[in-house]
Amino acid sequence: MAMPVAAPAGPLVQPAMLPLGPGSDSLAVGTSRMVGAILEYTRWPAPRPIVRLCVVGQARHAGRLSDIHLSNGAALQLSTLDGQQDGPPEQCDALYLGSLAVTPMQRMVAGARGQPVLTIAEDDPDCRSGAMVCLLYRPKILSFQLSIDAVSRSTVRIDPRVLRLSKGGY
Repeated sequence: MAMPVAAPAGPLVQPAMLPLGPGSDSLAVGTSRMVGAILEYTRWPAPRPIVRLCVVGQARHAGRLSDIHLSNGAALQLSTLDGQQDGPPEQCDALYLGSLAVTPMQRMVAGARGQPVLTIAEDDPDCRSGAMVCLLYRPKILSFQLSIDAVSRSTVRIDPRVLRLSKGGY
């Protein structure tokens, strides 16, 4: 029996469209560029000399996240979680949620609410998990939805200039 899925709470903004180049890893390269740009526009309550990005679940397009270089000089530290936790561990500044069943994904996102943790969902096109950012993959284009409601409940802030991504401005 399928679990009921909650509708996304609050307004969603779909600002970004990134054309994807040719090649077998174009989705991974585009994902890396998009996630890196989102991280650039994210502000934690205290500066982060190292941004700890935790990948949860089966992430199909996360293969190039290690290519991210942040312009503020912060290093990126990647780690992998199995998704069985009730929320992100304290060593995560951002969660990249791959393919997970609805309940574990919602548990991870709910555990991040009110915490200084950015949540990005790779496999949630309807943005029902409550993640702050939901990536959208379409033929030759990567875009995302931004949940204003989820961002407003977090202690991290996403600079409104993230909307420049819609014009290709990195």
